[in-house]
Amino acid sequence: MGHPRETYSVSIVILTEIETRVLGSLIEKDITTPDYYPLSLNALVNACNQKNNREPVMSLAEETVRTALTRLQEKRLAGPASGADSRVTKYEHRLQEVFNFDRREIAIVCVLLLRGPQTPGELRGRAERLHRFEALDDVQSALQKLMQREPPLAKVLPRQPGTKESRYAHLLSGDVVIEAESPTQVGALADRNPADAERIARLEEEVVELWHQLGEVKDQLERFRKQFE
Repeated sequence: MGHPRETYSVSIVILTEIETRVLGSLIEKDITTPDYYPLSLNALVNACNQKNNREPVMSLAEETVRTALTRLQEKRLAGPASGADSRVTKYEHRLQEVFNFDRREIAIVCVLLLRGPQTPGELRGRAERLHRFEALDDVQSALQKLMQREPPLAKVLPRQPGTKESRYAHLLSGDVVIEAESPTQVGALADRNPADAERIARLEEEVVELWHQLGEVKDQLERFRKQFE
């Protein structure tokens, strides 16, 4: 008999910035390096402090990460791995047990945890290592599912002046409040040439598509390499 799906409450999912980084790093390594997961404390510290795919870049001490793990365990979102055959304690996330995400949802949540608010195009490109979204509509669908949860786990942010796409944010750290632009900033954005804004948006879309194509090439090379193993 399967276990009933757990329910969750707002009190469980209000995370600090450091807890967010620790949880996001555990999710990422679970998907991208399964052979080395669960993670030792030292490996987790390195994952939290890596410079790529992180915004902002952090420099967390081991004790800081250990404390965050304790807090995440209290919230049922992470903890020591059970049954790990090792003398070194290893840690794992427990998001699936709490939220029962599908692959699309967990990829989106992971990237939002590690890099903050992003547009659907940015999410599609940056989630490539976690899950391949064939189209932006697939990203939008996953975001909608997260926003329709009770309570919601994501929200769309007000579109900033001079930008084409809205950004989305996770709500595992509570509601996201965007500070209003100062009159000077708004005026500067309003004076920007509309053609420049359109060109920048088009370039962003092309970059996302290039990342998608690069992922396909990597997969083809990997399949080719395995033919000779």
